[in-house]
Amino acid sequence: MTDPQTILEHARHGAAPANWRVFTKKRGKLSGLLHGSSHDPDPLLVITPEGAVEYRDDRTPPDVVRFDDLAGVELKVRGQSFSDSTTVSIAAWLDLHHRDGGKAKWRPVSFGDELEAIQAFLEAYGAHRALRGG
Repeated sequence: MTDPQTILEHARHGAAPANWRVFTKKRGKLSGLLHGSSHDPDPLLVITPEGAVEYRDDRTPPDVVRFDDLAGVELKVRGQSFSDSTTVSIAAWLDLHHRDGGKAKWRPVSFGDELEAIQAFLEAYGAHRALRGG
């Protein structure tokens, strides 16, 4: 996988290859002020054929997932509703099973409510495994 900072810079400047998925959103002024990140670039999630890189703010290192490090991925979903409502809130995340036996929960911090980001991760991971014969 290319250097995570290089991936983020390419995506930030519109130079992402066609096979990358780029998710961005504007940093809210109030949120940026409260978290001390109002002058940081906007949050960015880039999913490439080799993995995923998420930038949150300048104080936090990018979160990097390399598909080669994974033995498997499981989609997890939880729904919640109240007895007096017909509305259901859905939370989705991925359980990442690492080749070294470790397990981690993955849900992009800045894009947690965007199911498209989780879907893009699953699609890229599936293609990665198919191309590698896994």
